[in-house]
Amino acid sequence: MKRLQRRTKRSAAVSATNTKAHAFSERMSSYQNMLSTRWQALPPRDQLALAILSVFLLVFIGGYGGYSIHQAAKESENDYQEQVADYFWLRAQAGNIDSNALSAGNNANGEADMPPANRISALLNTTGITDAQVVAAGDSVQLSFIHPSQAVVSTALGKLEQQGWQFTQLSMQQDLTNKSIQVQATVTL
Repeated sequence: MKRLQRRTKRSAAVSATNTKAHAFSERMSSYQNMLSTRWQALPPRDQLALAILSVFLLVFIGGYGGYSIHQAAKESENDYQEQVADYFWLRAQAGNIDSNALSAGNNANGEADMPPANRISALLNTTGITDAQVVAAGDSVQLSFIHPSQAVVSTALGKLEQQGWQFTQLSMQQDLTNKSIQVQATVTL
């Protein structure tokens, strides 16, 4: 009995949906028929003019819409590229900002400046080189270290130059087996 009731409910729902779809279909076909008869009632010259106007409007609206979408996408891409460039510029400048803030903080607190060898050792530690040998030799400082990353070595040497250290001697060799870079340098302030 329950099955029979479910089937009648389903068939009633399907027939209601079919009736709605059929009514909509009838309305659309009557609208199409009305447009077709009005189109046929127009003189051929008006039909041609209306067809040309319709094509022109479609091309104009489609072209302008495509152009405006293209311009918006291009502007968005330019904004994104600008933000990426700003991000990488800020990231490259972070070392300068941090080291300048650190040195300004030490001098502002009245602490005595660290000896040059200790400053270089601390700078190398902040860049990721932990086992550097740093020795003061008169006015100059000699340093030696081995590191596997060329990027870290370049960053460390660049930060030394940014701090005002000048290289009087620099020797870099790469081990062919493990690709680590051995650096020996003498710097002066």
